[in-house]
Amino acid sequence: MKSPGAPSHRREIERAFWVEIARGLSSENAATTVGVSPVVGARWFRHRGGMSPFVHAPPTVRYLSFAEREEIALLRVRDTTVRGIARAMSRSPSTISRELRRNAATRGGKLDYRASVAQWKSELVAQRPKTVKLVANDRLRDYVQDRLSGAVTDTDGLPIFGPESPAWKGRNKPRREDRRWATVWSPEQIAGRLRIDFPDDVSMRFSHEAIYQALYVQSRGGLTRELVTNLRTGRSLRIPRSRARHRPGGHVTADVTIDKRPDEVAGKVVPGHWEGDLIIGTVGSAIGTLVERATKVTMLLHLPPLDGHGVQPRVKNGPALAGHGAEATRKVIAARMGVLHGKMRKSLTWDRGRELAQHVELKQETGIAIYFADAHSPWQRPLNENTNGLLEWSPKVGHII
Repeated sequence: MKSPGAPSHRREIERAFWVEIARGLSSENAATTVGVSPVVGARWFRHRGGMSPFVHAPPTVRYLSFAEREEIALLRVRDTTVRGIARAMSRSPSTISRELRRNAATRGGKLDYRASVAQWKSELVAQRPKTVKLVANDRLRDYVQDRLSGAVTDTDGLPIFGPESPAWKGRNKPRREDRRWATVWSPEQIAGRLRIDFPDDVSMRFSHEAIYQALYVQSRGGLTRELVTNLRTGRSLRIPRSRARHRPGGHVTADVTIDKRPDEVAGKVVPGHWEGDLIIGTVGSAIGTLVERATKVTMLLHLPPLDGHGVQPRVKNGPALAGHGAEATRKVIAARMGVLHGKMRKSLTWDRGRELAQHVELKQETGIAIYFADAHSPWQRPLNENTNGLLEWSPKVGHII
């Protein structure tokens, strides 16, 4: 058996790491929670493609844990007999004897039992690697890979590559307009079509989840890693669902969620509580809407595009030339709210859009409290949503949006 070298992190720690990932934590925060370096957590997440290699159920008591192996090592140093160790740990003597014989360190020609080496040996022999089906079956691999690549061809059958896409860096996906042209099948379509094209060939069966694993997990192989850029999401790592629910943005903190809003807002009796949103047109134009809940007074916010919109190329982290960025939206709302009486600007409920990312500055300028509705919950701003629906069909507003 090869030398373990530097002690690696135990599998139970990595299992706890993936449990924290499933709860929605980032790889860095999950690593800190389980007591490993953030660099190690990022490496685990990247090498596994964001997919947990473990079943989250803890291992059964049938197998010795690392804590039990540490106890065996301490008792062994005290020259406790095998049966004495078994009695102290409520284990069978044969289990202790087998553990000392199989997993002891053999460096220097002596059977010296150390818990870290014993844990490493037990995890090594417990591995049951299997050959990936896509590696063993060439016909299945070609079938899946051809449909994932989905090359567009001309009338002569020659491929048309379209725009030159940037080099794939392994993590970031290219912008949608920069991806190469392709008539790509989704993994679900490929898995379903296999049963139709090969109804009597059991070897030509592959689930869509196995296709995702072959793309995301580097160690599985079978498919070209660059094919992840052809997925409809273009995502090179799988994002846990719980993390996706928290995605609306860092500008939405716990103190500005809708559950912190005063109870008097729900009654629609006290004026001064507003609902707001942004309506985006088909050509990039936008208007903002503000609706007062009690009186149903509606104000429209004109958000014209800035100079250079549609002419200058888009600059990453640059100004929002479309005119409905966070700074432009804040200035327009502050100007409209500034002319109102203080009792008419008590609160504003917005959706999770990033156009109100500067809500802290807006509150400082106008004194109005800002609250954000839950993600994908338009019913929490019913008046505003109904007003937006009417405005989109209005002939007086239609030319704006």
